[in-house]
Amino acid sequence: MTDDNGAAATDATWAIELTPEHPPARIAKLASLAEAEGFDIAFASSHYFNRDPFVTLSRMVDATDELRLGPGVINPYETHPVKLAAQTATIDELSDGRAVFGVGAGDRSSLANLGIDREKPLRRVLETFDVARDLWAGETVTHEGTFTARDASLNLEERSIPVYVGAQGPHMLRMSAKHADGVLINAAHPADLEWAAGEIERGLAERPDRSSGAHSDPRDGEFESLAFASVSVAGDETEAREAARPPVAFIVGGAAEPVLERHGIDREAAEAVSDALEQGELTDAFGHVTPAMIDAFCIAGTTETVADRFEAALEHVDGIVVGSPLGPDLEDAVGRASEALAMATECNAE
Repeated sequence: MTDDNGAAATDATWAIELTPEHPPARIAKLASLAEAEGFDIAFASSHYFNRDPFVTLSRMVDATDELRLGPGVINPYETHPVKLAAQTATIDELSDGRAVFGVGAGDRSSLANLGIDREKPLRRVLETFDVARDLWAGETVTHEGTFTARDASLNLEERSIPVYVGAQGPHMLRMSAKHADGVLINAAHPADLEWAAGEIERGLAERPDRSSGAHSDPRDGEFESLAFASVSVAGDETEAREAARPPVAFIVGGAAEPVLERHGIDREAAEAVSDALEQGELTDAFGHVTPAMIDAFCIAGTTETVADRFEAALEHVDGIVVGSPLGPDLEDAVGRASEALAMATECNAE
């Protein structure tokens, strides 16, 4: 994003995604390291096949002092939205007000594994955080929509928690800008981020003034746009790019046709990745990932290479979430990502 004079933003938000595919104790140590390296927010990702994000977040709370923490991105299908509001409020209470709520529609294929049909995703996400805000404000809620709640309330003190919506498509991006406190754009390439910024501007133009309403914006009316980017950084370029294959395969498998066309990704090559994923042949799927796919859907390489990509991304967003896989060595990657962010923001400041 830019300011009114067209200057690139220099006070970028640094965030990181920590994936509980590792034990909570290790994730807590990584959160502590991220805080020491200057990150502002740490999101614990949510996938049914990994460890529980809220249990992991409770360990992250104990390991940090100032880092903002929250699920990112959690979906309101596997767990009832009222329960999600209570879980996030618990993290906010434990952390003395440091919680954020990263919510999105979830991955369609993963939900299908659980027999869940992801119906009306935009409405479900919007209703989820609208109800959560009412509950956090101490209200008793009755809701009939994409889910039902009758006389629901939380036995917790009132609190105000920023809502960040995970988004990729135009409708979710515009809804986020109109109603949420921030957006987590599921993209890493400047072309995708530039396109998303246009959709966000359209949503911001319709944004109601909530400053005097029941749900005041925790950021005093400001809206924050963050690139939720797959990042792989290491001392060796080849090792970093190899580590990027698994997440890129899943990104390609779920990419919409216009996104593939935007990057000139061969349709047959993308289908080979997607077909292998659907058959559970993960090694084959990762092997079908091409260099062009890595360039389009991940920021991968050495610290210097990643810093250049971060700088380009920051022309269109207010900050970056350094997302999975981070790199072949997680602890090393946290430090390198911090260094790359510092280099990129310094360049934007010049």
